[in-house]
Amino acid sequence: MDTKIGSINTTKPAHGEVGSPPNGAVSTIQNYVSAFGPSDATLGRHVARRLVQVGVTDVFSVPGDFNLTLLDHLIAEPELNLIGCCNELNAGYAADGYARNRGVGACVVTFTVGGLSVLNAIAGAYSENLPVICIVGGPNSNDYGTNRILHHTIGLPNFSQELRCFRTVTCYQAMVTNLEDAHEQIDRAISTALKESKPVYISISCNLAGIPHRTFSRDPVPFSLSPKLSNKMGLEAAVDATLEFLNKAVKPVMVGGPNLRVAKATDAFVDMADASGYALAVMPSAKGLVPEHHPHFIGTYWGAVSTPFCSEIVESADAYIFVGPIFNDYSSVGYSLLLKQEKAIIVQPDRVTIANGPAFGCILMSDFLRELAKRIKRNATAYENYCRIFVPEGKPLKCHPKEPLTVNIMFQHIQQMLSSETAVIAETGDSWFNCQKLKLPKGCGYEFQMQYGSIGWSVGATLGYAQASPEKRVLAFIGDGSFQVTAQDISTMLRNGQKSIIFLINNGGYTIEVEIHDGPYNVIKNWNYTGLVDAIHNGEGKCWTAKVRCEEELVEAIETATCQKKDSLCFIEVIVHKDDTSKELLQWGSRVSAANSRPPNPQ
Repeated sequence: MDTKIGSINTTKPAHGEVGSPPNGAVSTIQNYVSAFGPSDATLGRHVARRLVQVGVTDVFSVPGDFNLTLLDHLIAEPELNLIGCCNELNAGYAADGYARNRGVGACVVTFTVGGLSVLNAIAGAYSENLPVICIVGGPNSNDYGTNRILHHTIGLPNFSQELRCFRTVTCYQAMVTNLEDAHEQIDRAISTALKESKPVYISISCNLAGIPHRTFSRDPVPFSLSPKLSNKMGLEAAVDATLEFLNKAVKPVMVGGPNLRVAKATDAFVDMADASGYALAVMPSAKGLVPEHHPHFIGTYWGAVSTPFCSEIVESADAYIFVGPIFNDYSSVGYSLLLKQEKAIIVQPDRVTIANGPAFGCILMSDFLRELAKRIKRNATAYENYCRIFVPEGKPLKCHPKEPLTVNIMFQHIQQMLSSETAVIAETGDSWFNCQKLKLPKGCGYEFQMQYGSIGWSVGATLGYAQASPEKRVLAFIGDGSFQVTAQDISTMLRNGQKSIIFLINNGGYTIEVEIHDGPYNVIKNWNYTGLVDAIHNGEGKCWTAKVRCEEELVEAIETATCQKKDSLCFIEVIVHKDDTSKELLQWGSRVSAANSRPPNPQ
């Protein structure tokens, strides 16, 4: 069977190429089609239909000779939109941003040179628990095991380097080198991505995408997943133990973490908050997952850099239930959180741990929270304490006319832009801290990449998020250093008619690195950023740029972007002083620096 496939491919031009195969090859193809199904029941069409079926209507891609035929078949699917990106890294970041909005994303690249370029973005998606389907156009099926040396490889006859790299950053890897098990492999990969909420890798040999096979029916069998179930006895025991722990507490609190997303438990979390009356906070990487208009919401818990008065309430509680937390050196501010394990209940997507005592496995977070909400004793003491100590923030001093703009005044104006029709994308850096202080109205989206923290992520993520949710206007906040990594895909935003507003915060370097450990390597070459975007625009598509240095210019730029240019991509370069840094970044940076510079433990 494999030999026949290979012989067809060597004489038949790739789909879309000029020319026609010899008569012998045509008859062979016709025999193959009549034996195995209609001419459009191909592997490429099956992949396209499966992507649409799971909710992917936009695929981010970069062409290469090994994936071109597959791209032809993806383009042919009327419900699938192929988004050509400027490089593979941004295609992966875009699939990441898309998955945050739609629940699943996909990118298609070529073998090794494309695969290893997209690898960093896939690693980021893995760290953030995002189901991204990474499809790679692989070598001809006949080349495996032949001891040949191929282009786009490192020059060895074994082409498994890419697969070995992806094994560490994906939860499943499918190597589609024949048609007999292609249907099964593709379906298993996609279902694993959705069940595990992690990226998967699918390599499809370049000569297979256009060939029909009996397993690729015209309309794929509806895709379904077996639901995960809680262990009923374990669930009951965990709820009983938790109630005993919480109901005797004087001032318990709730803190939501980023794994609320993977557990799909946000609604259950809010039900628990409603029933319990507890003060409700979020970890920084969970901002946007929990409604901030909830009556008992007290802000972001981030240790020493929490929003005002939040850490005082959380750390003084005699019991706290953390739902879906990730405690790393960044979220713990260099391991400096003032929390005690004996006061904590940790709820993860399928496990509950109570203080220093028992742990219960095989329990789904949403089931646990809903059962807990039915029986929890209401206790609003912690929230009442928060109201007692809370002092409203003072407004920043008013700028004098034409006085250089400061970041805190900038974000005062940004706050007024937020609504249910907007979403915020915050780049790694001081934007983390400034955006964290924004108060999100109901329905306003919010995303940032805290676990992986890859600078430049936000350009691709903005592209992907905006493509997934065209009804929202994305407000992206990007530092100049980060923007220099991934600036090219402004071009893709323009090609696809996106209307995001990008605020480029130009402070002349890698400010977050400066506050961790300064050095000359943190200073970068300044660009004419608005000039660059104008050059990328080149008169094609709708684009508007502005450079602002003072509050009056910022107000005018925001007015133009939100009113006159609401259907255009808007790029606003904000010039600020290099030392205009949030106090939260200063505190966080010093603590992370201390954690990074700990001397080796004695041997």
